[in-house]
Amino acid sequence: MEPLAERMRPKTLDEYVGQQQIVGPGAPLRKMIESGHISSFILWGPPGTGKTTLANIIAQKLDLSFYTLSAVSSGVKDVRDVLDKARQSRFFNNASPILFIDEIHRFNKSQQDSLLQAVETGVVTLIGATTENPSFEIIRPLLSRCQVYVLESLGKDDLIRLANRALSEDIYLKERNIVLKEDTSLLRYSGGDARKLLNIIELLANNMEPSASGLEITNDFVTKCLQGNPSAYDKNGEMHYDIISAFIKSIRGSDPDAALYWLARMIEGGEDPMFIARRLIISASEDIGLANPNAMLLANAAADAVLKIGWPEGRIPLAQATVYLAASAKSNSAYLGIDSALQKVKETGDLPVPLHLRNAPTGLMKELGYGTEYKYAHNYPGHFVDQQYLPDALTGTRFWEAQKNEQEDRLKARMDTIWKRET
Repeated sequence: MEPLAERMRPKTLDEYVGQQQIVGPGAPLRKMIESGHISSFILWGPPGTGKTTLANIIAQKLDLSFYTLSAVSSGVKDVRDVLDKARQSRFFNNASPILFIDEIHRFNKSQQDSLLQAVETGVVTLIGATTENPSFEIIRPLLSRCQVYVLESLGKDDLIRLANRALSEDIYLKERNIVLKEDTSLLRYSGGDARKLLNIIELLANNMEPSASGLEITNDFVTKCLQGNPSAYDKNGEMHYDIISAFIKSIRGSDPDAALYWLARMIEGGEDPMFIARRLIISASEDIGLANPNAMLLANAAADAVLKIGWPEGRIPLAQATVYLAASAKSNSAYLGIDSALQKVKETGDLPVPLHLRNAPTGLMKELGYGTEYKYAHNYPGHFVDQQYLPDALTGTRFWEAQKNEQEDRLKARMDTIWKRET
């Protein structure tokens, strides 16, 4: 018997659940399909959002030859064999067949290169499916020949509609009197993935007592059957970058609750603890900076603690550092300062070091005046003496601008006093 997800696979666009932004009435992809003429495109979205299903529906609706490859198991030879068949099909039918490539991001550069001419000359109409960002995973020449359509995780209403349809229409389930009484756990475990939702429903149905006259799907029953929450987190995929981005932006935005949530998502997904620790150190310097120098100390201490105590206890110092950084005052003055200085270096090139700041390890250098007029700051009151430290061409240039916070107010006040700056 086929799995429930396969039995419930839609055959038409009207049966297709979700993705109304691209296949709903008047949406761009639907218009292209209804016109009877499609160009090559890539479907980008999380697992279980209907990429393969949509490709099959298009092929059936347009009555075109349909070839499929999986990038997981196909090599360059497989691609060439399929393209040879496609050329013959096009010659006899006078229409470009569809070549569907699942997981196209797994093709290497040479495999993707082998598709270019066939796509450009219309030997095939390419439909690629990927869970990874095409901008990073698809070579630019191929990407320029394809439109990219973004598919989204299914929302609550779509998932419930799909679940109720399966319970009422599937040839096997409709005879078993299964009722969806509570949906919170079912939706949480499915994570916006239609295939996972249907697989869970099938698992629940298989857990019915043989003598039972029916089944009520409740939150407790779902949790009991699944006994865990498999995370959708992909340490090497786009979600990895999206979640770490949300984590850092929550810290920067002074929201410790959101920061802890994203930290938990990474921990639950099996993220490398030292990757998290390194990002905390960066954030401590980039986002908190001089507003609270202790943030850098704590972030470094958290990273050191993770190495010493291991996992899972390492989550505690990471959480401590996360909350401290998120709750701290914020400043990016040092970050902006170094970027400003780097830009000036690019603009002005290698300006000479002022003579009095140069090192003089040889007699000749001393004769040439290297270091002669240098004033040793510790020999002066307050360990400060007014002298030039920048190249002549940049005298008076300011790179660091203090921001408004208690720590930098004190630093600025000192700089204004010793350098006799007007405030």
